Amino acid sequence: MAIRNREKLNRLTQLLPEGLLVDAAWLERHGYSRALRSQYVTAGWLEQPVRGVFRRPRGEVSWEQVVISLQTLLQYPVSVGGRTALEFQGYAHYLPFQQLQVHLYSDVKLPGWVNKLPIEPEFVVHNRQRFLPAVEVPSWATSLTDSSAGSGTPLPGALRVSSWGHWSWPLIVSTPERAYLEFLDELPNRGTFHMADTFMEGLGNLRPRYLQSLLESTRSIKVKRLFFFFADRERHAWLKRIDRNRINLGSGKRMLVKGGVLDQEYQITVPTEFAREEGNGI
Repeated sequence: MAIRNREKLNRLTQLLPEGLLVDAAWLERHGYSRALRSQYVTAGWLEQPVRGVFRRPRGEVSWEQVVISLQTLLQYPVSVGGRTALEFQGYAHYLPFQQLQVHLYSDVKLPGWVNKLPIEPEFVVHNRQRFLPAVEVPSWATSLTDSSAGSGTPLPGALRVSSWGHWSWPLIVSTPERAYLEFLDELPNRGTFHMADTFMEGLGNLRPRYLQSLLESTRSIKVKRLFFFFADRERHAWLKRIDRNRINLGSGKRMLVKGGVLDQEYQITVPTEFAREEGNGI
């Protein structure tokens, strides 16, 4: 029996990398009963950050470890997006950096324990399909052992694989093109016009092919109008390569800022300090 238990423990070290998290159901599926889990916790081979969640101890729990665990071991269709993806890829140089939230985009509801973990920042979960089409991420992109996915490897839906940590674990994030649109979708509730303008200022290397595809498939009229509003302010070289005739900007006004100024070009209300000279107060 002792030999068998030692073999199961050795197998667990292969199945569960140090620092990553799994739930009780995952351990149960792999043959680790409640009694055995309790024994491992008592012996210090496993720890429980919250009830029903386990990890092999390795330092403090980070938000990256949580997301990688969801994507790889637990197979949740989730990606890092919006402001967090832009910050993660180095586009927050001109913004005050205090990471209080991590923005995740998921096709399904994430487990309740995610926001019970004793870590900061807070996870904010968005519906990944709310204004962009569904994304099917290939299995190799979320494998901890398949070396075919290097950092920066492109994925469908303007996602990409980034590498994180000592073992270069795969972390699925939105490309800057997709992340910026996701960020615009949060205006004005979880972002500011100043932040959107500052991000756009640093996005001089966006790829027009990705932008064209995303803007054509985006269902949010608000997002598309905001995108062109901020893009017009910076006039990056890639803007000339976007075919606006293929992008539906809808009709009618969009009230985005109470007491703001109507931008006549895109029929959206913007803060007074962002008004063009021809704007009319409404």
